[in-house]
Amino acid sequence: MLRRTFPRASAALKGLPLDGTTINSNVKSAKYAVRGNVLERSMELQRRMAAGEKLPFDKIVPCNIGNPHACMQLPLSFHREVLSLCISPSLASDHPNAFKRDVVERAKSYTSGLGGGVGAYTNSQGIPAVREEIAAFIAERDGHPARADRIYLTNGASEGVRILLTCLLRSGGKHDGLLTPIPQYPLYSASLALLGGTLVPYHLNEKANWGVEMANLRESLKTARGNGVEVRGIAVINPGNPTGNILAEEQIKDIIQMGVDEKMVVLADEVYQANIWKKGASFSSFKKVACDMGYSGEDGDERLQLVSFHSTSKGYFGECGLRGGYMEVHGIGAEVRAELYKLSSLSLCSNTVGQLAAGLMINPPKKGDPSFETFEQERDGILSSLKRRSIMVHKALNELEGITCNEADGALYAFPRIRLSKKASNTAEGKGVPADEYYCLQMLDESGIVLVPGSGFGQEEGTLHFRTTFLPAEETMHDTLKRFAKAHKKFMDEHRD
Repeated sequence: MLRRTFPRASAALKGLPLDGTTINSNVKSAKYAVRGNVLERSMELQRRMAAGEKLPFDKIVPCNIGNPHACMQLPLSFHREVLSLCISPSLASDHPNAFKRDVVERAKSYTSGLGGGVGAYTNSQGIPAVREEIAAFIAERDGHPARADRIYLTNGASEGVRILLTCLLRSGGKHDGLLTPIPQYPLYSASLALLGGTLVPYHLNEKANWGVEMANLRESLKTARGNGVEVRGIAVINPGNPTGNILAEEQIKDIIQMGVDEKMVVLADEVYQANIWKKGASFSSFKKVACDMGYSGEDGDERLQLVSFHSTSKGYFGECGLRGGYMEVHGIGAEVRAELYKLSSLSLCSNTVGQLAAGLMINPPKKGDPSFETFEQERDGILSSLKRRSIMVHKALNELEGITCNEADGALYAFPRIRLSKKASNTAEGKGVPADEYYCLQMLDESGIVLVPGSGFGQEEGTLHFRTTFLPAEETMHDTLKRFAKAHKKFMDEHRD
């Protein structure tokens, strides 16, 4: 019988309850601004309205997070119908005329490979048939081969990022870091804090529409290494969050070559690849550009190590709550892939419905399929409306005193710069909050619109920003922008020096 032995404990040692002083300090250090103090305040206001209190507005408008269905975006018919039949297969026989032929066929093809249906665990790396679908999608998108055994299905892209960083950042006193764009989606800063890693910032150039500057990147890398940080990778968000910029292929080539030369893993966050608004702009994946450059990523070619992420939460799909996503590894050896599989196995598998949603996202109805016409109308309607709303928001923001805002090339956000008076900054300081957070709280109290302070994403010292989505329904957007303009004017008038 195996016995565990423990060193003799001092009689003075006692139990250690979990409280604010004994909790893992990394947890307390992690911040996630899109669900921070401003959102907490909005929930308080929502409760007060529900209790009958009269406020200057009659509803809360959630512009803090990219959550399309919460802003009344309708789900795609084909995708939801297939998922419905996967969850309740008897619906097809109980209502034989309710579903188109391709809906029934897709649901049968998925459920036939699930064994116990959507309620059963899947392979920890993900449903093989869905991974094959994703590999086919990537190969068609990029014009280069993709392999299902290099794809891991995850609970949204966020889980993939955390799994990869868990492998990348070493413990035991090592000072490992990640080059991270500023502004950045705070998943990266929060994950680095939790894992004990170091955020190595490289600032995007606001004057150049938030472009990446290689000289800035190299200087950040040099400074970090000079401070004893082992920079293990570089994160890139393309199209950008919160900035909406799209990287040109030449910029992508430069970043890839830097990853090769400096032996860093490139993390390509590409969840907004279907959200392109700028006329003439297009999305190029890091995988495509890498293969075009000759970095095939096949066994033995580990010159470039690249991990790409995608999600069902964005694009025109917008299924945030289904938590579907995947990561594709490129140039990552078998030993590390096995460890990634082990980390995926710790939660047994990602949720089955989310996995199926990922398959539906990248393999929608094709021309000639019974559901294609409806799908095309729904997809194009969502994308064209989002483009119009993007233009409306940027135009309205640039008309306001003290605000300048770059037009978004892609993604779902505006990240305007705001110039506040000394009086406003001093008032914020007196309340013990950052000036941009004070502004967002005041806008919320006056208009009911939930924004995110720019400090939650990182911003160049001496500047202030906020992030807003342009997801509120198009028919309500004019009213929302008028409410915001009125609240902004009141704030500026009340805080003049």
